[in-house]
Amino acid sequence: MRVIRLLIALVFLATGAILGALNRQLVSIDLGIGFIPATSLGIALIVALLIGALIGGLAISASVVLPLRRRLARAERDARGGPASSAPTLTGPEV
Repeated sequence: MRVIRLLIALVFLATGAILGALNRQLVSIDLGIGFIPATSLGIALIVALLIGALIGGLAISASVVLPLRRRLARAERDARGGPASSAPTLTGPEV
């Protein structure tokens, strides 16, 4: 598994290097609230892809992972007999 991760990392590193080498034009980026001086188009593309991946990861974490963690914590608390389950529940034929 470690070798596969290393190979995938090397493929992405090589792809980034090729992207930077093929796009050597200088660009200036105006963000409306700020200005990024002339830099290589390849670097701008790689940074934009990285920022997009980070924002996407944060969005997934906020919309999926955090609610599931809350549900898991609630289920573990109920299983240990936390304050919400102080009264015994009667179910089944034992009643």
